[in-house]
Amino acid sequence: MAYRYGDRKQMTLFPQSIERYVSEDSPVRAYDAFVEALNFPDLKISINPHKVGNTQYDPKAMLKLLVYSYSYGVKSSRKIEREVHNNLTFIWLMGGLKPDHKTIAEFRRKNKKALTKVLKQCARMCLKLDLIAGNVLFVDGTKIRANAARSKTHEKAYYEQELTEIDKRIEKLLEECETIDHEEQHFGSFVTINAELTKAENLRSTIQGVLEEFKETERKQINQTDPDCAVMHSVHGAHASYNVQNVIDDKNGLIVHTEAVSDTSDYNQFSRQIGQAQKVLEMRCDVACGDAGYADTEDLEKVDSQGIRVIVPSQRQALHEGEPPFRKSAFTYDREKDCYYCPQGHTLKPIGIDKRSGKKHYLIGHKELCHRCEHYGECTKAKRGRKIIRLPNEEVKEKCEAQYEEPESQEIYQRRKSRAEHPFGHIKRNLKTDGFLLRGQSGVQAETSLLATCFNVARMITILGVQGVIEKLTAPIAAPAV
Repeated sequence: MAYRYGDRKQMTLFPQSIERYVSEDSPVRAYDAFVEALNFPDLKISINPHKVGNTQYDPKAMLKLLVYSYSYGVKSSRKIEREVHNNLTFIWLMGGLKPDHKTIAEFRRKNKKALTKVLKQCARMCLKLDLIAGNVLFVDGTKIRANAARSKTHEKAYYEQELTEIDKRIEKLLEECETIDHEEQHFGSFVTINAELTKAENLRSTIQGVLEEFKETERKQINQTDPDCAVMHSVHGAHASYNVQNVIDDKNGLIVHTEAVSDTSDYNQFSRQIGQAQKVLEMRCDVACGDAGYADTEDLEKVDSQGIRVIVPSQRQALHEGEPPFRKSAFTYDREKDCYYCPQGHTLKPIGIDKRSGKKHYLIGHKELCHRCEHYGECTKAKRGRKIIRLPNEEVKEKCEAQYEEPESQEIYQRRKSRAEHPFGHIKRNLKTDGFLLRGQSGVQAETSLLATCFNVARMITILGVQGVIEKLTAPIAAPAV
């Protein structure tokens, strides 16, 4: 069979219209329609077609470029600049505009708050299009590296010592400046000394900011490069990272809310994330589900008190550990008398309350009763006899554990992995996100919102198709206010 050869010198002619550069079912058209459907005044991005003065790039085109480039796995402003010169889909999206990397980076920097609101509008669009139901919400988190080295994370004492050394260095540089000025001899480059002085003063300002952060928070360590991140442990080791929390709707697995937090664990995040998601949807959900990492009874009570069904396993339930024969649940609690009865019928009376945690301690009335019991050594080995600790919200804990065991809850919990884990897999693998580019809480939150939005648009394309997405978004439904 003969070979087919290409000829780079063959004269060809591009279509006369940029509109014909991409096919009708190209995904870039769906991203274009999505950004066109956004409510820019509510994003706080000014659109003025009659603007006078020096020309600037259309904000809509710049936002389209950012959203589509993140969906393409391209995040660096220099790489985005390269795409608008070489990639036909980017050329079509921008209508032939070719902003440089500085313009792209500056637009992203100036519009961090606006980028954070894009996901909110996206979620509300999906709610109106009946792609989000809002009745069952899943919460999950993952660690994503910050744009900072772990070695730059130090305790307060380190920064105080560093500040002392910098002050000494600045004092020495000022003395050298005075020496050169008085003697007017070329002992060194005055320009170099000024540069070193500026660098030292900037570093001092940075460290003073970090020390102020120590005063305002209870954190024991702060990163010098990005004070908002924290050292977090994951399967890839310990790195300066952010804990990205997602709230996902059960119907089509779309992200309702996302937030990058500095907390190293998910322990106190459940009620906060569910609350933020409900604000976005402007409705209360029926079921809130998370893994055992969110099993903090005090936090779960905040959601349970709203009449929401909480499906979160305890650590014991998640590990499928069988309960011992003389577990706390084997003891009967008498609410009226405020005491426990052991399986043998003996009474455990309250002996005190932990003022810090509010936990109540119960102890057998006479230790001899335990010593003479045939189960002594199995039920307890304590010389004072069996002791039980009751949480201030013990009833909520028992209620949540019982709810988790119900068949309906188990069915919902089984769907959790396919719904909650899917977005993180797409963001990390398909969108090539192994770390953030921007620094600080506001910058990272902007990137997180962009990544979540890209996932939602990709899901919309999967569910409706490119033409279906365009038809739905171009129909007369205005993007709701944020």
